Formats: sequence, C-alpha cells, structure tokens
Amino acid sequence: MNEFDERRVIDLGIRLLFLALFLYAALLIVAPLAGIVLWAVILAVAIYPLFDWLAQKLGGRRGWASTIIVLIGLAVTIGPIAASVATLAEYGAGLTDRLSSGDLKLPPPPERINEWEVLGPKIQEVWSLFDNNLATAIDQYGEVILHFGTTVLGKLAGVGVGLLAMALSIIVMGMMLSPGPKLGEMLQNFGNRVFAPKGGEFVDLAAATVRNVSRGVLGVAAIQAFLAGVVMLVFGIDAAGPLAILCLILGIIQVGPAPVIIPVIIWAWSAMTPGIALVFTIIMVPVMIMDNFLRPIFIARGLETPILVILVGVIGGVLSGGIVGIFIGPVILSVFYELVMAWMNADAPSEEDAESEEAPS
Repeated sequence: MNEFDERRVIDLGIRLLFLALFLYAALLIVAPLAGIVLWAVILAVAIYPLFDWLAQKLGGRRGWASTIIVLIGLAVTIGPIAASVATLAEYGAGLTDRLSSGDLKLPPPPERINEWEVLGPKIQEVWSLFDNNLATAIDQYGEVILHFGTTVLGKLAGVGVGLLAMALSIIVMGMMLSPGPKLGEMLQNFGNRVFAPKGGEFVDLAAATVRNVSRGVLGVAAIQAFLAGVVMLVFGIDAAGPLAILCLILGIIQVGPAPVIIPVIIWAWSAMTPGIALVFTIIMVPVMIMDNFLRPIFIARGLETPILVILVGVIGGVLSGGIVGIFIGPVILSVFYELVMAWMNADAPSEEDAESEEAPS
C-alpha cells in the first residue's frame, strides 16, 4: 500500500469515526422520545387517508384538517384524565368532610354474603368493624389498606402517564400529517438506498400493512366492543359500559372478549328467565366470535402478503412488544417475507425473458 492509499484509508476512518459519534449522539437525544415518535408515525400512517379526505372537504386546507384531527385525538386521550381527576377530587373532598364530621358510615353489607360459608363470616366481621369503630379498624388493617391504595394509585398513575404520552404522540402526528407526501418521498428514497431497487415498494408495503392492521385489530375490536355493550345495555345489564371497555382492551391485545362475555352469559342464565337468557346467548355468541372472521378480511384486504404471515406478526408482536408490537410485528415480517421471496426469485427468469426465449428466431 503506497502513501496515497494509506492517507485515503486514514481519511475514511476519521470520517466514519465522526459519523459514528454523531449517530451515537443523535440516538442518545432521540432515545427518550422513541416511543412517542414511533406511535406518532403509526398514527400518522393509519390516519392519513382520513386526513386527506378531510383536507379535500375543507378546500385543501391541510393545516385546518390536521388541527381538527389533533384536537379530536387530544379530547379522546386527555378527556378521561381530566374527568377522572375531577371525580377523584370531588370524592376526596366529600370523604374528608365526612371523616372530619364523623358522619362516615358504610352501607349495610349485601344479604347474600351470609350465604358464603367460608368468607362470609369474616367479611361480615370486618365490615362491622369499619362501620362501628373506624379507628380500631384502621389500626388493625391500615397497613393492608395503605399497600392496596399505593398499588392502585401506582397503576392509575401509569395509565395517566401512558395517556399523556399518547397525547404527545398525537401532537407530533399532527405535525407529520401536512408534510406527509414529502416525508413519504424521503422514506422511499431512504428505502431505495438501503434495499435497492425495491426499497420504495417495501415502504409502501409497510404503510399498507399498518393501515390494514389498524383496521383489522383496532377497528374490529371497537366494533365488537360496541356491539357487546349495546346488547348488554338492551338486556338491562348495569355494568354494560365497563364491560364493553374490557372487551375493547382484550380485543386490542388479541385475547378476545370471551373472558368477559362467557361469564356474562353464565350470569344471564342465573339472573334472567330461560327465554330471555337464550335470546341473549344467541346474540352474544356471534358477537364473541365475529373477530375470527372479520379480522383476516380487514387485514388481508389489498395486500399480497399471505394472511398467515401478518397474523403471526400481529400475535408475535403483541407478545414481544406490547401494543406497539401489533403494528411493528406484521411490518417486519411482511418486509422480511418480501425480501426472502425476492432473494429466492432473483435467478428465476421473468415472464418477458421466458416469452422471448420461446419466441421463434
């Protein structure tokens, strides 16, 4: 190696070193916001068709369209936090007033507790102690109550932080919607540099997969939860709202609403007349299993990737990465599948080559 080549190697090494340092610094800065940015990208890709339609209805005012979508998203995410905080503050103030005045009384225990042979007498004893001698009850069970309250407050705080992070993701998403075409072009150019010449196709595949998964997972879960809630409300079940929310959560995490609907059906046969319970069961069973039919239809619509690959990506993604894995898993597996198929068919003659070989000279 001559002196000129050595200089070029040293110069290239120094450039790569500085590039690596800048990349490392950029990753350190972006890492705390990675989850927020990732959710923002997923939401922007999933909602962009709706944003484009709304912008057209508003006469091409893309800024107004993104603002409206962001405000709706913030109302959905921050609204429950504000309502919960207001309710807790009102309840806490009332509880403090009742404690200070000594008017805090527990309602009488349900009569069916007496029928519980094992736990009934103990529950009755503790209930009476809190009702008749609150100070002694706190001294005896204060540590247990404190531990339970701390655990519940910790869970509620985690939910609140998650909703606030989602609100930030919605704001970042709003910033991405208006320059969406330019960002898409940049991603396609980046994909072509990494996976030439099919990088742009992989970017389009990833976007289509995210949209289809959002429809197939979130959309189907929302439809299922809404129908379950309406049916339970029509049949007079008081807890229809909370049960519908549980159905929605279980549907999103790919468990399905069966853990909620099956106990409700069992309860219906013990609390309703046989005829009404039979009608309730006949309606609820199709609602419970409808995701098995609707989800593959929504997810596979317009995609050439086999539905099995996408479903494996959805299930594996949620098991390994939580809710965000629902979207990342099928994207990774879909792109990997296309890469493997392109590699396997790289040496296979195309249809045009086959026709030219068969044509007579």
